[in-house]
Amino acid sequence: MSWKSRGGEKTVSRRWTLLLCVGSFFTGLVFTNRMWMVPDAKDIIRTSKSKEHRQEMDQKEEARKILGENSTTDEDLQLLNKTISNLEMELAAARMAQESLLKRSPLAEELKDINTSRRHKYFMVIGINTAFNSRKRRDSVRATWMPQGEKRKKLEEEKGIVICFVIGHGATSGGILDRTIEAEDRKHGDFLRLNHVEGYLELSAKTRTYFATAVSLWDANFYVKVDDDVHVNIATLGTTLARHRLKPRVYVGCMKCGPVLARKGVKYHEPEHWKFGGVGNKYFRHATGQLYAISNELATYISINQHMLHKYANEDVSLGSWFIGLDVEHIDDRKLCCGTPPDCEGKARAGNTCVASFDWNCSGICNSIDRIKEVDRLLYCDRIRVPSWNVSSQGNYSGLDFGNGRLHFTRGSQGLGEWVFVGHSLQCHHLS
Repeated sequence: MSWKSRGGEKTVSRRWTLLLCVGSFFTGLVFTNRMWMVPDAKDIIRTSKSKEHRQEMDQKEEARKILGENSTTDEDLQLLNKTISNLEMELAAARMAQESLLKRSPLAEELKDINTSRRHKYFMVIGINTAFNSRKRRDSVRATWMPQGEKRKKLEEEKGIVICFVIGHGATSGGILDRTIEAEDRKHGDFLRLNHVEGYLELSAKTRTYFATAVSLWDANFYVKVDDDVHVNIATLGTTLARHRLKPRVYVGCMKCGPVLARKGVKYHEPEHWKFGGVGNKYFRHATGQLYAISNELATYISINQHMLHKYANEDVSLGSWFIGLDVEHIDDRKLCCGTPPDCEGKARAGNTCVASFDWNCSGICNSIDRIKEVDRLLYCDRIRVPSWNVSSQGNYSGLDFGNGRLHFTRGSQGLGEWVFVGHSLQCHHLS
């Protein structure tokens, strides 16, 4: 290397400068290739596919471990997927229950025992929709078809049938309305309180909250909603629903598809009438609101998706809309919407005992506070099982006296009616 002096300063010759630059360039190039070598695109795809294949093999291996070494068919894998799906639904329901508990909702006390209650399998939960000003209606139901005290507890423990009044809370939390219901609940112990503010225009939201709450508290085959001005034959309801017990997604009720009422001011006006087409169109088929039942899987679906389910003005329309697009079997059973006597009496004598009785023109039993007792009395004969003379669990009968071709039955000190032989048949005579 030679140095030249210019003006008293030593400088490197141009040739050496050029060689140093070229050497530095190639040295850096070699270093960069070693440190930042980019794999070929084919290698990336090959590696990705290999990783996906290993994950798929691992998943299949896990499935074989769960289903057994010899279970490798597509049917077994489908069964596993269904099991996982059911577990996910239960997990979602449990999470919602936990959220309600953490938020200290009014359900907190009941939800503390959720793990214990879900271990017990129930047949059906009957929720009686009621309001703050319906105390007399509730008392009339308690005096007729709804068992009380130990009998209701026994029905729950032995038959798996839960019956309760369903109500939310007043606009003012802890106000006089809430305190009145709390006092009534301490006396009877037959309320299910919802995390919901009561209001007639909020029935769709209340129905949605009821099913979501019920499925989190009780693991039942069916969940029933009934109004507090309807008479129910619990035994016949149970027999009817038992026929559909093995079906996963059933929606049972008296199906209808009434007109969409667009004119304001009329009863059952539909503010969103434009969604159903032009004037004169009808709703999709759905169960009438007095009484209907849904299976466990549908109630779980409502619980999981409740924040996305749209609410129409009428709660029965809302419920029907939630099942559109789902693989749901609609069961149209007219025994769930019989008229009051003599309609239900005639059907019973023809061997078609009614599940629910009410007056269509009143959307319930007209003047139900007084007349539901009359309806109940007239239907007592239908609850006697002849010829075994056994009394169904629906009635509390005593004083059965069979003589002179007559079976007289009473309830307490009240004479109710008697079966009378007429030729070779029996006829029921009601006592006034």
